Amino acid sequence: MNKLAIVYWSGTGNTETMANCIADGARESGAEVAMLSPGEFSATRFSEFGVVAFGCPAMGAEQLEEDDEVEPMFAGLEGSLGGKKIALFGSYGWGDGQWMREWCSRCEAAGANLYDEAGLIANDSPNEEAREACRELGRKLAAW
Repeated sequence: MNKLAIVYWSGTGNTETMANCIADGARESGAEVAMLSPGEFSATRFSEFGVVAFGCPAMGAEQLEEDDEVEPMFAGLEGSLGGKKIALFGSYGWGDGQWMREWCSRCEAAGANLYDEAGLIANDSPNEEAREACRELGRKLAAW
């Protein structure tokens, strides 16, 4: 059984819906899941989990939430990502997913073991197809 942390921030609830669906899929597959805010996670917590899924919606000009939680937390983790199993997810309402491509590139440059080099994104409120993709990601992360 794998222990999975889902660390996310959600402005409108769309990324939170994705996080909950990922958690549902992981739990269905027998994983222990901890749902955490960015303020509750630090590099020292990596050792508690086999996999960490980070979630953040696109903000501003397609970037991570940078004022309070996500960008400061993630910038502090980048030096500790080498060899860590991580997945990325989030929702967007405009653009084409540039924020996720940049986030994935940062992870790869830091040496993370990224589950999917494209991340998992959903446009606006996740429809049933997107929710199922999130549950499937959770099932796969549970076995990873």
